[in-house]
Amino acid sequence: MAHVGNTAAGVLVAALSMTVLSYFLSSYRSRLSSRRTHSHHLSNIRDGLIGTIGNTPLIRINSLSEATGCEILGKAEFLNPGGSVKDRVGVKIIEEALDSGELVRGGVVTEGSAGSTAISLATVAPAYGCKCHVVIPDDVAIEKSQILEALGATVERVRPVSISHKDHYVNVARRRALEAKEIALTQRTSEKMDDIDLKLIDDHTYKEGESISVILDDCKGGFFADQFENLANFRAHYEGTGPEIWEQTGGKLHAFVAAAGTGGTIAGVSRFLQEKNPDVKCFLIDPPGSGLYNKVTRGVMYTREEAEGQRLKNPFDTITEGIGINRLTKNFMMAELDGAFRGTDREAVEMSRFLLRNDGLFLGSSSAMNCVGAVRVAQSMGPGHTIVTILCDSGMRHLSKFCNSEYLSRYGLTPSATGLEFMGLG
Repeated sequence: MAHVGNTAAGVLVAALSMTVLSYFLSSYRSRLSSRRTHSHHLSNIRDGLIGTIGNTPLIRINSLSEATGCEILGKAEFLNPGGSVKDRVGVKIIEEALDSGELVRGGVVTEGSAGSTAISLATVAPAYGCKCHVVIPDDVAIEKSQILEALGATVERVRPVSISHKDHYVNVARRRALEAKEIALTQRTSEKMDDIDLKLIDDHTYKEGESISVILDDCKGGFFADQFENLANFRAHYEGTGPEIWEQTGGKLHAFVAAAGTGGTIAGVSRFLQEKNPDVKCFLIDPPGSGLYNKVTRGVMYTREEAEGQRLKNPFDTITEGIGINRLTKNFMMAELDGAFRGTDREAVEMSRFLLRNDGLFLGSSSAMNCVGAVRVAQSMGPGHTIVTILCDSGMRHLSKFCNSEYLSRYGLTPSATGLEFMGLG
């Protein structure tokens, strides 16, 4: 009987031990699962504003795909926090400048911009502890200036002149950076500001009432972003946008097309894609008044308007903003292009309205021109191809011009198409 009792007790102890062990194993697995779930949730959290830039979706533009028989895909860059593809450029320019020591926290980033790059710099600069001073042509859409001021940037408006003129907005921005550096140096050596000579370069002196508060307020130096010539622009797309497109398409694309302003986007993306697969064709779509079409197709940088001796306004004879140029930039020279197409203002306007009606896409002028380019490529290559373009920004910063009926009517550009007949499609 004792033996039976001992056996029963042993079984009971063993059973209790197994129960306790099972409990602890279950508890451990639960805690481990909880940690994994928590870790998974944390991995989906972006690191501040800067962490939200890039990795934008690649969307199928259904109406154009169905009309052409190609898969036409748009990189939705308007979903970046600053509202455009230029967010990538702003981050890259500032980070490289901070790494090199050309810019320090508390410094002023200056830029001459028709709008989008300036807005992106003003958006991201505070995340790096910097300020932003923007020089902008006084005839760009007024909402761009309003956005910049709302973001805390100092905005300086100048009249549109040739890039060779000392008061072109890019050249003024370059001077402002030099002035900020000089002021920072003076502040480090003396607290007295009364005797500072602000005449620094190109015989420029501050005029009475000119806004310089962004420079004088605890200035730690200045840095000229130089989006046209700074190859950080190209690298932002070679290292970011291009690889994203390749991954999102699984490498199965046949062509890429985009317009160019600074040239950074088309250069970075085209070079990356053609290094991955030389069979991927890359094309430029160029607005009226720009000389890039002729440079790509004929090797000569001129426009028909210039050949006729006409002086172009602004300096481009187009209502589109941020694209088209009559000089070669360091960024554009990095592009690998197979050809180019011309687009018109009417095509861009009609395309923007067509996409709004049929796809719910409210796009700005450069995005609309890119979609014109995508259709041109589809018509050239024929059905069955995958074509990618960039949806640079939305129509929200084009309300007073490109998206304004009264403005368009003054230039005879009131949209009237019901379909894609303006592109030769029924």
